[in-house]
Amino acid sequence: MKYVCPCGYVYDEALGDPENGIEPGTPWEMVPEDFLCPVCGLDKSAFEEE
Repeated sequence: MKYVCPCGYVYDEALGDPENGIEPGTPWEMVPEDFLCPVCGLDKSAFEEE
């Protein structure tokens, strides 16, 4: 699954976000609630399922 921020950043569960401490294979539900988009800083609630 992939989740998209309004700014265009895509969180891909298969890839995770290792630069921000999220290992590849991490499901969106397991991403911490305080996760912020690394591009624009919006919080997790702004993302939509692709």
